[in-house]
Amino acid sequence: MMSSDELRTSFSDLVVGSPTQTEGTTNSSGDASTQGGVQVSCFTEDLHDVTLHFQIVRLSKQIYVWVGCNTAKFGHLYAAATTRPDNRVSVTSVLGGTSDNTGSGMARRLVLKTGLNIVLACNIPKDSPMLEAAAERKLVEKLKDLGYVRSAAGEPNTSTAD
Repeated sequence: MMSSDELRTSFSDLVVGSPTQTEGTTNSSGDASTQGGVQVSCFTEDLHDVTLHFQIVRLSKQIYVWVGCNTAKFGHLYAAATTRPDNRVSVTSVLGGTSDNTGSGMARRLVLKTGLNIVLACNIPKDSPMLEAAAERKLVEKLKDLGYVRSAAGEPNTSTAD
């Protein structure tokens, strides 16, 4: 078992493969996804008289997405990925109750569109399906702009924004 001092030392020695990126920048190779880097994009949209906040964190083989409605509250957390042998998408609720599945369908569809594992934190009211659909459209639009949506050949697109 590690002591807190050993843990602190381990964290201070931790080396990340590439520097964290912000929207509009790339690392020296120009491709964060193949180098193990991280790319972070944040944006806000006003939809249906509601302010939606988005954060997209692209890692090498997965995307973390947070969608917040009017506040910075975390909301429910879902993990979605393709499963073997038939490449169907499985979604599980990591945090939050099972009675409110707002975001689980969105996570499933994002896996299908990107071909990558998705971790989605969603803070959209459960009685607002139109708002959820509008948020998903904006999110997919941004993922396309960033080059994260699958190409026509069906392979995940590994390019980054220039």
